[in-house]
Amino acid sequence: MSIWQKKFDLNDLNNASKNTLVEHIGIEYCAFDDNSLTAIMPVDARTHQPFGMLHGGASVVLAETLGSIAANMCVSGDRYCVGLDINANHIRVVRTGFVSGKAMPIHLGATTQVWQITITDERDNLVCTSRLTMAVLRDKKDAHESDL
Repeated sequence: MSIWQKKFDLNDLNNASKNTLVEHIGIEYCAFDDNSLTAIMPVDARTHQPFGMLHGGASVVLAETLGSIAANMCVSGDRYCVGLDINANHIRVVRTGFVSGKAMPIHLGATTQVWQITITDERDNLVCTSRLTMAVLRDKKDAHESDL
């Protein structure tokens, strides 16, 4: 059974990234299945730190991008998700090519979600592992006073 509450396709996700940080550093959504969302990101001048390696912050951007979009696709109606906490462990150096991030839910609750994002290199070696906690909120314009 699929976790997705909203219908989407990869073109929709990639088009929504126009004129954002996501587009600027070259993140592209490339796959999804019933339980995960995957994107790739180049390892080049846009995502390097000064020593020519993938910047840890770029890995965190990829992780938060995947987890946030995935979280928002898992809620319906007047619900939306925002980030509460993210952590990342950087495991391996990457200097060129692409990395791939895959977001999978650990917990999909009524008020919080927790996502695990794994980032691997082109040889499927673990580069970074990240955990993202999201708050599930209700759009206040549609909320009743007792919900606020």
